[in-house]
Amino acid sequence: MKYVTETKHVPLGFGEIAGGALDGQAVTLKGAVHSLRAMGGITFLALRVRDGAVQCVCRPEELPEGLCEECAAVVTGTVRREERAPGGRELAAEEVRVLSRPAAPMPVAVSKRRLRLNLDTELSLRPLVLRSLRTRSVFKVQEGISRAFREYLTAQGFTEIHTPKIVHAGAEGGSNIFRLDYFGRKAFLAQSPQFYKQTMVGSFQRVFEIGPVFRAEKHSTPRHLNEYTGLDLEMGFIDSFYDVMEVEAGFLKYCMELLAREYSEDLKRLEAELPRVDRIPCVRFDEAKRLAAEKYGRPIRDPFDLEPEEEANIGRYFQEEYGADFVFVTHYPSKKRPFYAMDDPEAPRCTLSFDLLFRGMEVTTGGQRVHDYQAQVAKMEARGMHPEEFRDFLTIHQHGMPPHGGLGIGLERLTMKLCGLENVREASLFPRDQSRLEP
Repeated sequence: MKYVTETKHVPLGFGEIAGGALDGQAVTLKGAVHSLRAMGGITFLALRVRDGAVQCVCRPEELPEGLCEECAAVVTGTVRREERAPGGRELAAEEVRVLSRPAAPMPVAVSKRRLRLNLDTELSLRPLVLRSLRTRSVFKVQEGISRAFREYLTAQGFTEIHTPKIVHAGAEGGSNIFRLDYFGRKAFLAQSPQFYKQTMVGSFQRVFEIGPVFRAEKHSTPRHLNEYTGLDLEMGFIDSFYDVMEVEAGFLKYCMELLAREYSEDLKRLEAELPRVDRIPCVRFDEAKRLAAEKYGRPIRDPFDLEPEEEANIGRYFQEEYGADFVFVTHYPSKKRPFYAMDDPEAPRCTLSFDLLFRGMEVTTGGQRVHDYQAQVAKMEARGMHPEEFRDFLTIHQHGMPPHGGLGIGLERLTMKLCGLENVREASLFPRDQSRLEP
């Protein structure tokens, strides 16, 4: 009889080698051959492990026959200091054993520091390009963002939830929603977890979710995806929507500290500079538009929303004037905000809502929600909506809801701006847009 029991074994990686605690010790590493360079009487083998690439110094006569890039291999040797090696350490190899060999050569040299492929080619070769250390680092940073979101909110008393992605109605309205045949019934892919996270405020008071969001928007821009990952939170018993903004500011501070502490190699590889998050300016929507228009000479064309160029100019303004990488833009016009956004009692044409701009691009939308039943029904009817179509959602209002609010962060956009990428598709493992459904 065989039994499976728990073990504490974690494969050695780049971090453990570079940390210095294993200097002079014999270790065994498992990974893929990232590159091979013969120089005189030695061969430098870069072994790609889970968190980087370890330099291994080998005698050519000890290398297995047919060893090549992308072979899965086991390397045993002694760790020693070498300032010129990545991480300041290398492995003096004593044995190299091949576990498997590729059946065909790579169509792209992933060992190069920069691949310099056009975006369409890169995305078509995505399963292989993701082996590039630089490309991998984008998604390690993205992991750090998600991890920080989960860790920070859990410590702040939030409960993680998982809501349906097949729904009977859209949360945001409009036509940008994917339709499904659900066993003969009309259904949709969720535009956001909005209704469900508001519902769960009635149970847990503070909730968050990390999950996919679907938008059937016919955009082909560097900032749009048809499927992206949302970092969503909702919180009850708030005094104002500024409470929600303060939670986001706390998350961002925790996130940047975590990235600086545990993802420094990835940030260095990407040449990414962490933003300032100690003080985030707040500015009202109409004032932000005016300041940017006056300073940069671009007339205001849409009084109800921010155009991408305006976002860029507002970000530029607050960077130049205040040294701020982030800026909260508040009090968006009610005309451009969803029906569940609470109007400002002192200025009913505005909402108690905000966007967070990061280096000139919107990465977050949030605000206070309508919690009163009669007020929510009245706002729906004023917009020509039919409250009976939202019976389940209105149930929570009908039976009592506290003042509450929340936000949604686009993970790919935040990653894109943090890593200095030019297109949001570079921050999606396998992006989905109008023309791309594979790989």
